[in-house]
Amino acid sequence: MTGQLIGAIDQGTTSSRFIVFDRSGKIVSLAQKEHEQIYPRPGWVEHDPMQIWANTQGVIAEALSRVHLKPADLSAVGITNQRETTVVWDRATGRPVHNALVWQDTRVDQMARAYAADGGADRFRDKTGLPLASYFSGLKLKWILDNVEGLRERAARGEIAFGTIDSWLLWKLTGGRVHVTDVTNASRTQLMDLQTLDWDDGMLAAFDIPRSVLPRIASSSEVYAEADGVLPGVKLAGILGDQQAALVGQACFEPGAVKNTYGTGCFMLMHTGSEIFHSKAGLITTVAYRFGDAEPCYALEGSIAIAGALIQWLRDNLNLIKTAPEVETLARTVEDNGDVYIVPAFSGLYAPYWRDDARGIVAGLTRYARAGHFARAALEAVAYQTCDVAHAMEADSGIRLSELKADGGMVANDLLMQFQADMLEAPVVRPEVAETTALGAAYAAGLAVGAWSGTEELKANWAAHRRWTPSMAVDRREALYKSWKKAVGRSFEWAV
Repeated sequence: MTGQLIGAIDQGTTSSRFIVFDRSGKIVSLAQKEHEQIYPRPGWVEHDPMQIWANTQGVIAEALSRVHLKPADLSAVGITNQRETTVVWDRATGRPVHNALVWQDTRVDQMARAYAADGGADRFRDKTGLPLASYFSGLKLKWILDNVEGLRERAARGEIAFGTIDSWLLWKLTGGRVHVTDVTNASRTQLMDLQTLDWDDGMLAAFDIPRSVLPRIASSSEVYAEADGVLPGVKLAGILGDQQAALVGQACFEPGAVKNTYGTGCFMLMHTGSEIFHSKAGLITTVAYRFGDAEPCYALEGSIAIAGALIQWLRDNLNLIKTAPEVETLARTVEDNGDVYIVPAFSGLYAPYWRDDARGIVAGLTRYARAGHFARAALEAVAYQTCDVAHAMEADSGIRLSELKADGGMVANDLLMQFQADMLEAPVVRPEVAETTALGAAYAAGLAVGAWSGTEELKANWAAHRRWTPSMAVDRREALYKSWKKAVGRSFEWAV
C-alpha cells in the first residue's frame, strides 16, 4: 500500500481546491480556484453553485495533470466543505433553484428571533446542540422554500433536493445518483438529533421542512459511490465538514485535544469523546466525526464568523494592501495597535456572544492612527476573538488549554501566531502539513478503503513545524484584552 494516493476536494468559502496526498500525509499535487462572493443586500451572502461545481471539476483535472496522474491512480477521494451553506436544486435538471445561501448570510435573523421569542434562543439546543441563529442551514432552507415561487409545491411532489455543499458535489460527481450527507454536516443544519443521528420529526415540523428534500445521513468514512465524469470509477469514500476535517487532519482523536483553524472565519474545536457535552458558556455541540459503524465522537466548538475575511476587507474594500500576506508587513511598520481596535461583527458576533444585533466597529481612533495600526488591529482582532472562545471552552470543560494546534491560511503569519500565543498564555503549534482540512477528508476516505489501518497510524503522521511560546508581560496582556472587551460591548445593539 506504500504507493496509494488519496484525493481530497476542499470546497471552501472563497475557493475550491483539489489536493492529492500520499500515505505519509504529504502533498503530491494541489490546484485552487476562487469563486465569486455575491452580496445582493447588506448582510446577504450568496454563491453560485454551478460556478463552484465548474471550479471543482477544473481543479481536479488541473491537480491530476500537473503530476501526470489519471483518476485511476487514486484509491479514493474525500470531500470537505464550507458547512451550513445551503443549496437547493431541481432533481431532474440538477440545476439550483436559487443561489446558495452562505453560512455568513444573515437574512434569517428575524426568523431566528421570532423562534427564540417562544422558548428562548436555546429552545432546540438539547436536541441539536445549537442555539437559534442565522448561521445554521435549517432556517436558510426554510427561507428558500418560502421565497422561491412554487417551490413548496414542487418539494411536496418530490422534485426538489436540499444539501450542504458536500451533498451538492456528491450529487454532481455521481450524475444525480447519490443524495447523501455525513453526520458532521447534518449536525450543522439544526434538523438532526445529536443522539439518534437522524433527521428529527419535531425539528422538521417546527421549521416546516419536508423530509422529502433531505439527503440520507451517512458516516464520515464509508464508500458512498463510484464517481462519474471527471473522476470516473473513483471511490467517493469520505465526507467531513471543514472544521471537523481539520480536527481529523490535526490527529485530535483524544478527548481534550484542541485545534483552531484560521480561515475566512475562525473555528476552535475540542474533542469531547463519545458523550454529548452541552455548553453553558456560549459554545455549540457538534459531531466531530463518525468512522464507519463505530460510535460517533463529539466536540465543543466556538465559531467566529470573520477572521481572514477581515484581511480581505482591508484588501478589497479599503485598498490598504494588494495581497493578503502584505498585512503582516504593513502591521510591522508600527510598534503596537496605537489603541485601535476593530470588532469585525460584519454578520453579527458568533461564539461565545451569539449577538446578531452586533455590527462591525473601529474604536480608539485618533489623528495618530495610520494604515499600520489598522493592519495590526485587524490581526489582533483574530487573536482576541480566539481568546474569547478559548476562555469559554476552558469554562465549559474545566480543562486549561495547554497548547493550541493551529492551521489554515493565516498560520503563515508569524506576527499573528506570536500575538496569539501571548494572548492565550499558551504555546501555539503549526503542523508540518498546514493543509489539515483537506488532509482530514483524505484520511476519512483512506480509512474507508484501507489505505490506513486506523487513527494510531494517522497520529504517527502528525509532526510540528513551528511552535510559538508566550513572551508578553501579564499587565500588558490584561490591558489589551480589557480594551478589546470594551470595544466588543460597543458593537452590541447596532442592528435592531
